[in-house]
Amino acid sequence: MAVPLTLDTFFWILGRVAGLSSFAALSISLVTGVALRSGVLGGLANNRAMRSTHEFTAILWLPLGLLHVATLVLDQTARVAIQDLVVPFIANYDYNGRLALGLGTISLDLLALVAITGWLKSRMEPRAWRWIHRLSYLAYAGLFLHGVLGGTDFSSPVISALAWSTAFAIGVFSLGRVLWGRLPAR
Repeated sequence: MAVPLTLDTFFWILGRVAGLSSFAALSISLVTGVALRSGVLGGLANNRAMRSTHEFTAILWLPLGLLHVATLVLDQTARVAIQDLVVPFIANYDYNGRLALGLGTISLDLLALVAITGWLKSRMEPRAWRWIHRLSYLAYAGLFLHGVLGGTDFSSPVISALAWSTAFAIGVFSLGRVLWGRLPAR
């Protein structure tokens, strides 16, 4: 016997799919972005396909993230209010829920800043742009914790393995940049 799909259930499922898709796009963007300037991959760091993937996924995460947020606000079961999207750590949840939602709020704000300055890169001082762009690592860490603490899908072995392997790849490429330096822009 099939269970009827309520509007709240639809929003909850759509919110999960959009959140996971946004996280995947952002993960790919960070992995390819740091790989482009890391000496770890050698000649692949100059690959146009990798640069295009980075640029595409750097934009793709935004509408998916906004869909994630919008559907959770519309889902009456999730109890996410508009002010929870702007002011972190005030949601009507238990401690872990407030922490997870607050980290998601801060991460969204930081990533929006990185995306906006990415579009304004040609009008900014390069050094200022680089420092703002590096906030994406901090935002990714917050988003990762947001998913681990609040995401029901992170208990899935497949989702968990993909998330942890992406975090590991970002760590390896970042360590490569620290040890072998930053490759020049092409």
